[in-house]
Amino acid sequence: MSGTRAAIRYAKAILSIANDKGAAEAVNRDMISIASTISSNAELNTFIQNPTTKVDVKESALSEVFTGINGVTKSLFHLLHENKRFEILGDVASEYSRQFDEMNGVEVAKVTTAVPMDAALESKVLAKVATLSSKKITIENNVDPSIIGGFILRIGDKQYNASIANRLQVLKRELSN
Repeated sequence: MSGTRAAIRYAKAILSIANDKGAAEAVNRDMISIASTISSNAELNTFIQNPTTKVDVKESALSEVFTGINGVTKSLFHLLHENKRFEILGDVASEYSRQFDEMNGVEVAKVTTAVPMDAALESKVLAKVATLSSKKITIENNVDPSIIGGFILRIGDKQYNASIANRLQVLKRELSN
């Protein structure tokens, strides 16, 4: 939990600095790249999390892995180096992107479907999203075959469950009463 709170604080500070320098969007691209690279590369994640690896080595290795990043992002690496907190880099990157989207009025709609979404289902989801939120929405599709069909839509703290599995559960409860 403390790692998450620290990540929120670091992300908020970096976002403030990036806004002051007019580089918030460029830093957001860096943060998206960092978060996806760390989450998809187990070896890099293990390297960052390893407490026996010296922070100097971590900083130089990350600078090599993420070449061409913005100066503000490099300053985050240096700040994490000074505070010996490289293990929260992935959380900071994810939190930065979340705060950047929130600042720009963008909300992520998480859509769980039984199969990957096609154009018809995406248009239904976007129609439903229009009734739930007035913000600009980006769709993140997760595939879960256990819902059988339909979709589950989550926007912030709101959820709309239009899955076949949910309808079967409701029918089962009604028949058992």
